[in-house]
Amino acid sequence: MAIGWLTALKTVPWADVISAAPTVVDGAKKLWSSVARKPSPPALQNGSAHARDPAGASPDALRARIAALEATVGGLHQQMLDSSKLIQALAEQNAQLIARIEMIQKRIRRLMAGTVVVAVIAIAALLVARHA
Repeated sequence: MAIGWLTALKTVPWADVISAAPTVVDGAKKLWSSVARKPSPPALQNGSAHARDPAGASPDALRARIAALEATVGGLHQQMLDSSKLIQALAEQNAQLIARIEMIQKRIRRLMAGTVVVAVIAIAALLVARHA
């Protein structure tokens, strides 16, 4: 199972993910600002009449149905706001994760370079000690 994850991680184009992270954050911020600017629909009185045939329903039943639908739309609008907040938070976390991954990659490169230098020095020391 670990080999599957390792293979999956190797196939991810990390350079593309890292380069796309700022775009994802900007897109999430734009989504949040556009959704947050829209006013939520006004909630009228509570009503739960759901007439199946609007032509035969009384005006009071229709008003109650409209009020219930407006309340439902208001709830959906709030859910959309909450979802866009979540998307924005996830995009920011993704950007932070990508930044940390970049930092770790830089550290690994430095450690690899240091290891190569130490290996060259060790080989040179062995060769000098062998010839001495």
